Amino acid sequence: MIALNFQKKLIAATGEMLLSVETSIEEGSLVTLFGKSGAGKTTILRILGGLTQPDFGEINVDGTTWLNTSKKINLKPQKRKVGYVFQDYALFPNMTVKQNLEFALKKDDDITIINHLIEMVELGELQNRKPITLSGGQQQRVALARALVQKPKILLLDEPLSALDEEIRYKLQQYILKVHKEFGLTTLLISHDVSEVLRMSDHVIELNEGKIIRQGPTNQIFNYQDLSAKFQLTGTLIQIIKQDFIYILSVQIGKDIVKIVADESEGKDLMIGDKILISAKAFNPIIQKIG
Repeated sequence: MIALNFQKKLIAATGEMLLSVETSIEEGSLVTLFGKSGAGKTTILRILGGLTQPDFGEINVDGTTWLNTSKKINLKPQKRKVGYVFQDYALFPNMTVKQNLEFALKKDDDITIINHLIEMVELGELQNRKPITLSGGQQQRVALARALVQKPKILLLDEPLSALDEEIRYKLQQYILKVHKEFGLTTLLISHDVSEVLRMSDHVIELNEGKIIRQGPTNQIFNYQDLSAKFQLTGTLIQIIKQDFIYILSVQIGKDIVKIVADESEGKDLMIGDKILISAKAFNPIIQKIG
């Protein structure tokens, strides 16, 4: 269990803002911090990772105090067993892929973890290349693998996929879910993409102007708890064709495009680019706009 209780004054676009957080996160869960830009999401990750200190407060992880400002306890980042993946990758340009991973390894750690991670996120053919020769998605896989070298307990992901196209983004989501499960991680993800949140998260913490305004299971936060469907898919609407009283929708889901028939009540308010949720029960699709 991760228990967070801290405050920090920040300068936001509208002026001074007080970030005030009091929440707990279950071990092994994948939690998304969701909300508008400037709400304080990145600062929460930085405080948890030890990169920023709050004005006052506490952080306790599995009964161990990482931070207690009143007792002047503040574990250094390297003592916190946290892996951090930034939006800008932050790879060393003068090192190969494998050297970037080896640099993150502590002196007495087992070097076999390097080969395991290279295989796990499919970097074998890229391991001797330098970051400048890699695509954005390939660099992000390197950054993810590097964050896991020291076998962290907590993985912090600060909008790691926002600059990637839909197909690569979907594949990297699968890599993240795979390593989250295999390493038994507690993962905190920052994302503005509702379909990504629905696809990946167990739990959502929504912030606005430094305050938690909602938190709970993902389906509950996005009001899908009443859908007792056989399956649910999220995708991006790329084409709408109206025929009489029905709409034929072309939806991109990962790298696939599927066509769905919607009735007038479902289709009349949809627009190209909308994120939609497709649910089905007894072969009857239910379509809802989610963003």
